[in-house]
Amino acid sequence: MSACINGLCRAVTVSLLLHLFPFSFFFSFSSACSNGNCQMLDSCSSATDCVPGLYCGDCPAVGRSKPVCTRGQATSPTSIINGLPFNKYTWLMTHNAFSNANAPPLPGVERITFYNQEDTITNQLQNGVRGLMLDMYDFNNDIWLCHSLRGQCFNFTAFQPAINTLREVETFLSQNPTEIVTIIIEDYVHRPKGLSTLFANAGLDKYWFPVSKMPKKGEDWPTVTDMVQENHRLLVFTSVAAKEDEEGVAYQWRYIVENESGDPGVKRGSCPHRKESQPLNSKSSSLFLMNYFPTIPIEKDACKEHSAPLAEMVGTCLKSGGNRMPNFLAVNFYMRSDGGGVFEILDRMNGPVLCGCQTLAACQPGAAYGSCKNVTLQTRTPNMDSTAGSYSGGSYSGSVQFSKSLASAVYPRNTVVVFCFSWLPLLIFLL
Repeated sequence: MSACINGLCRAVTVSLLLHLFPFSFFFSFSSACSNGNCQMLDSCSSATDCVPGLYCGDCPAVGRSKPVCTRGQATSPTSIINGLPFNKYTWLMTHNAFSNANAPPLPGVERITFYNQEDTITNQLQNGVRGLMLDMYDFNNDIWLCHSLRGQCFNFTAFQPAINTLREVETFLSQNPTEIVTIIIEDYVHRPKGLSTLFANAGLDKYWFPVSKMPKKGEDWPTVTDMVQENHRLLVFTSVAAKEDEEGVAYQWRYIVENESGDPGVKRGSCPHRKESQPLNSKSSSLFLMNYFPTIPIEKDACKEHSAPLAEMVGTCLKSGGNRMPNFLAVNFYMRSDGGGVFEILDRMNGPVLCGCQTLAACQPGAAYGSCKNVTLQTRTPNMDSTAGSYSGGSYSGSVQFSKSLASAVYPRNTVVVFCFSWLPLLIFLL
């Protein structure tokens, strides 16, 4: 992918990316901290120990049983380098953003499904998520968000009416007039004009980016500055091609190339394109969605997945995409990591494209391309201070406060047998 800044084009090469994602570590020890003074990778025992933007959590998947402060918020790339075409940036996207482990089921119903996230849409947006994957179904004479199978929503797979979530998005956009949000819909809505009516009722039509202005042949998108000035700050894509003409909702794979989701998308050394998508190196689409989440989401493994394996896969997908950096990075349990996590990796994806630096943190607004600040990157292992107390789960000091462990919210005891034996052949449909 080439990034053009002030008329100068620079290519992001695979060899450069290998330099951008160094994961060599050395040990560092420091004294215990508390009361909001703990920095990233310092030992902690509660949410209030860490500075704002960090959370206190462990990562047993990498052998870390003692909690440390871990990054929990993204840096907006447009707050550092603004005014470039939308497709020059990389944005964090949540897979099945609505599938919140802490969301209550319908009254009198035990929910039986997979969970992919742990907090509300509002929290996700406040923490820097700018892309939401939503599964929409006809259900209860309305349009609902469901994590279901075979195109049908059930009371035990239903979450809530879609308009509730869309109103959260509307509130965020109205309170943050320079932010842009993308929604990708796995679409099982069959009622005529269902989607267009839904978004209008949620008050989102005033932010709608019109299909007529979307680049059709791989050209650059408008600049983020122009999109904000014109209030075209909501991009919506559907998985149903006919709705582009019927309702003005863009057909996803006409504008976005996408790698395989689930286990094929996390297989080391491979980044195949999804069958509905054009090849990743296609020049006819100017947006690139990179999926990185396993078929079966397991919260405790996410912290490991969001470290070196994810960084390595970015390099693999960059190469498969013809040296084009992904524009969206879609993950499960986006807050979970063993340090900088998806947030640091996003910085390292944006840095070389936007300013020619190793990370977004090194970019200097208004400076020439390649003029970089000296910054300290995460290069040390967590401090395993023995004074830190026993701990289980994550305790977030930002806008996320988890009240219970995901493990207690996923599979009610009296439904495990039904899930394991009746649904096992159908797991693939829950993606």
